[in-house]
Amino acid sequence: MIPSLRPGDKIAIIATARKIDREAIAPAVEVLQRWGLEVEVGPSVGAAHGMFAGDDALRLQDLQQALDRPDIKAVICARGGYGTTRILDQVDFSRFQEQPKWVVGFSDITSLLCHIHSLGLESIHGIMPMLFPSGTEEAIGSLRSILFGEDVTYEVAPHAFNRTGTGTGQLIGGNLALLHNVSGTRSDFSTRGKILFLEDVDEYLYNIDRMMVHLSRAGKLDDLAGLLVGHFSDMKDNADPFGKNVYEIIAEHTAKYTYPVCYGFPTGHEPDNLALVCGREATLQVGAAESSLKYSKSIT
Repeated sequence: MIPSLRPGDKIAIIATARKIDREAIAPAVEVLQRWGLEVEVGPSVGAAHGMFAGDDALRLQDLQQALDRPDIKAVICARGGYGTTRILDQVDFSRFQEQPKWVVGFSDITSLLCHIHSLGLESIHGIMPMLFPSGTEEAIGSLRSILFGEDVTYEVAPHAFNRTGTGTGQLIGGNLALLHNVSGTRSDFSTRGKILFLEDVDEYLYNIDRMMVHLSRAGKLDDLAGLLVGHFSDMKDNADPFGKNVYEIIAEHTAKYTYPVCYGFPTGHEPDNLALVCGREATLQVGAAESSLKYSKSIT
């Protein structure tokens, strides 16, 4: 189990994907320092190489050092965008496996979280420093609670598309486009008996359908313990409308199954992006009045 943070611990903020100015993460650094943490900002933050936070070599070195250094107790990715998969196969996870630590991010960072899950370790899908200024208190607070080993339970309002029921299994998922992207790679993972969560941003509806078809054809939807459908933000359509919205697309591709499905779960590219522990066993209860997600074991 990954050690919880304690006041005085040192954490690293690095950028594995798109470039970001150091000024953009200043509000997050202040919040993390108020939590009692010592924050070290890696050289990838503020670097630029085209659209990336420095070239592949710099971003790889920054991630590798943050994972390897025993004095760094958690690694938080500054932002998403694109670029993590370019360096992922060059990372040596051997020291990280010997002394695991929290790795935090979402969006493009989904690929890194999936790879960590394939190693049998946990990680955190949650708000990143660039988004602290726009994030809700609940989103930021949930990240703090998990980092510091506090138990959390999430309750969600009912949704017309929900399928009621109860399921228990490891929680895993993230950005739909990245889950599609890692399929068939060494970062891929089995979804059998797990609670899968999905979110995405700025995609065409037909492409959402295409990726759901791929998940279905690959067997990723067959034997789930449950499904969480998060934020699908800024969706786009063609001049000839696709004919279904996102929730209708997902409902169509999961209609033949019986596991519980919770729509409108607050995860993804919106201010209310609750932190989720990838790889930890949880219980999803979807009822007529409300839904809840609770971890089956203590975080500590």
